[in-house]
Amino acid sequence: MNQTVRAVKISDHVYWVGAMDWSIRDFHGYDTSRGTTYNAYLVTGKKNILIDTVKRDYVDELISRVQSVVPLEDIDYIISNHAEPDHSGALDIMIEKIKPEKIFASKMGVKALKEHFLWNVDVTPVEDGSEIILGDLTFRFYETRMLHWPDSMFSFLVEDNLLFSQDAFGMHLASSERFIDQCDSSVVKYEAAKYFANILLPYAPLISKLLEKMQKLGLDPSIVAPDHGPIWRGDSIADAVSMYTEWTQQKMTRKVVVIYDTMWGATKKMAQSLADTFAEKGLYVKVLPLKGVHRSNVITEIFDAGAVLIGSPTLNNNLFPTLADVLTYCKGLKPRNLIGAAFGSYGWSGEAVPQLKKIMEDMGIEFVGSCKAKYGPSENDIQCCRDLADDVYRVLIEKTSTSESH
Repeated sequence: MNQTVRAVKISDHVYWVGAMDWSIRDFHGYDTSRGTTYNAYLVTGKKNILIDTVKRDYVDELISRVQSVVPLEDIDYIISNHAEPDHSGALDIMIEKIKPEKIFASKMGVKALKEHFLWNVDVTPVEDGSEIILGDLTFRFYETRMLHWPDSMFSFLVEDNLLFSQDAFGMHLASSERFIDQCDSSVVKYEAAKYFANILLPYAPLISKLLEKMQKLGLDPSIVAPDHGPIWRGDSIADAVSMYTEWTQQKMTRKVVVIYDTMWGATKKMAQSLADTFAEKGLYVKVLPLKGVHRSNVITEIFDAGAVLIGSPTLNNNLFPTLADVLTYCKGLKPRNLIGAAFGSYGWSGEAVPQLKKIMEDMGIEFVGSCKAKYGPSENDIQCCRDLADDVYRVLIEKTSTSESH
């Protein structure tokens, strides 16, 4: 096969051999406006090891990069850290071509791979905390169950002090730069936060325990190689751990998010009045009109906020469809430590606002109050919005008075 693309060396024994997906714009409901990568790694030594594969459509790119270093038949082992198809989609193809001596996965990974591929391929399970020597290289394995699948696992290459972190510390970012420190820092922080909010947020308590476990084990890698996005090295790793530590806590901040959709502009006017009142009080306000904001960007703004105000007109005795979509998505991601309020306009029935109240309470959001406008909004309705913003402000200031504001 022609070597149209080549591997990138990232440490003494390791090459990046993944695939670049510049065109993807939707990742199971997540807006991937900057594309993504499917990272796989080739470890070279007396024995050669392939760490993960790529989404099936990109197998030719994986093969080309691997063969720029070694022939496929020279690979001795495959380690599967995660069975999700964007990492295991090409696994059966690579097994057929490589015919490895052994394939390793977590105990849950063995089960997941069998169920995913409907195969009887022999996969060797590795125990949490176990160590194996492959040729002249030492690997340690750490189960990271439900981060974010039951089978998820870290693999640590001792000789290179390199952690293969699968989906942890990843981001959806296609980039010609292979390392985080080569990228725009503002883009890195946003995309890392967006990935955390959309993929890992429901498991924040587990991530907190994992970070504590890493510290107790003395696991202090000099390179962290995730399954999506650029690779962390040097000082950037401390930045990644610091961000994850902060995000897992989801401390209430003085950031306010106003989310709404509108049919004829009435709910929009209410949103503008709310946002303007918060801004006058010196709070940082983010206004998200759903005609132009994707659900994955909404949760990215919510997860580090302190207050969320949600507005919807009533349509056919229900929430407006865009609000139903976004709130269903956000509810599953389980943001914590928020206060909230609801608002919206209606013509004759007005069910949307009480429905918003129930949804927010079901999400664990502390509900402060609401405003409804029939047609309008009238001057009284706008004053209701200003008063509601005052109420939310007072509660937010009280709850954040002992912590650092946004």
